[in-house]
Amino acid sequence: MIQLPQITSQSEIPLYRQLYEGLKDSILAGSLKDGDRLPPTRDLAGQLGLNRATVSAAYALLEEDGLVSGQVGRGSFVQNPVSAPEAREISFSTSRPAEELFPLDEVREVTSEVMRRSAAAVLQLGSPLGYGPLRNYLMEEAAAEGVFDAERDDLLITSGCQQALDLIHKALIGPSGFVYAEEPIYPGVRNAFGRALTVDPSQAGIEATIVTPSFRNPTGYTMSLAERRELAESGRRLLVEVDIYSKLRYEGEVLPTIRSLGAGDRCLLLRSFSKIAFPGLRVGWVIGPKALIAKLATAKQWTDLHSDQLSQAILLEFARSGRLEAHLGRVLEAGRLRLKTTIDTLEQVLPAGSVFTRPQGGMNLWVTLPRGCDSVAVLEKARREGVSYLPGRYFSVATPMNEGLRLSFAGLSPSRIVEGLRRLGPLFEDEARIASRYQDPQPEMAMV
Repeated sequence: MIQLPQITSQSEIPLYRQLYEGLKDSILAGSLKDGDRLPPTRDLAGQLGLNRATVSAAYALLEEDGLVSGQVGRGSFVQNPVSAPEAREISFSTSRPAEELFPLDEVREVTSEVMRRSAAAVLQLGSPLGYGPLRNYLMEEAAAEGVFDAERDDLLITSGCQQALDLIHKALIGPSGFVYAEEPIYPGVRNAFGRALTVDPSQAGIEATIVTPSFRNPTGYTMSLAERRELAESGRRLLVEVDIYSKLRYEGEVLPTIRSLGAGDRCLLLRSFSKIAFPGLRVGWVIGPKALIAKLATAKQWTDLHSDQLSQAILLEFARSGRLEAHLGRVLEAGRLRLKTTIDTLEQVLPAGSVFTRPQGGMNLWVTLPRGCDSVAVLEKARREGVSYLPGRYFSVATPMNEGLRLSFAGLSPSRIVEGLRRLGPLFEDEARIASRYQDPQPEMAMV
């Protein structure tokens, strides 16, 4: 008899999707094994108090994924062997949204509507600044929020936040200039600025400071209102504010951007649809003073002429129709549960002496194992157990972070999070035991 997934009518996620996800988790975790027979749709519907069509829809999705085989007259059977590496691996390595939350039917509808109404326009060459209707929509939203002044500012569409960082380096940082950022650092920032990046605030020639105020990758850290005000008033030459996670707040008070606190004349605000919608469409944008945006637009034209207009038009229609807001609501509900599951499970499985961040949103948190542990060494063992994460060295510029590691939880279901962390727990315990043998004993206190 299978363990029934939890289904609730209070969720914004459709019942058939909840059932599908629960059964999929059981298959991938090995609770349902290759060849196991699923209950008849009528029986499972009765046990869960659902309509039979709801169960049939969930089974149909499992068949589409190749996880279930429907055999006429016999029933539905699991056909995904958990021994396959791709089925067994649980990856905490990538900071990305959960694919099972993507409203694929709605995206198909939006795409069809865009192609029916605007195919010729979006398939033609466009402006380096971006697709006009999307720019207008984003500028209106930003003005209402207080981060855009039509007299002073402009907006540039980019191929994701990563391209925005690259353009800033090319267009605004001199050959001998530096960009300051704090460790641990998101590898994309390090890769974009290369040798121009410094983590030393006293470094001569610093031309820009880059910050992620809300749910910073990799730690999940959020700057307080006081810290934001201090930075806005600091007189830094140029502030690059990466604001791609702030809408993924699951609890706590919403905080203003640094740009809105008086730093607008020297602040570039970077945003993206990647974390709140679909990262594969690669649409981000930069808001800043007109003179700076003009330089970025010139660099953009030299780089790739303009960003893909079809993706821009699809996301505009998705947002303007209200679908983005509804999708974000589902993402927040799922993210809240996944973060709580991660924190609750870490409290149970980490060895004594470990600490971890407790963000109120975002996609990542940071674990620091006891002194002397090596997260790279543990990763090699973890991979043999079908689990992966990113060790601290990937986020280091100048400071050794051997004990640190990033866990990205947003793309995993709660059951996969629990299973993955339970596999990691004994490995972390063993590493802590090994590390303790090589620690210098603490000197005894003097007798007085």
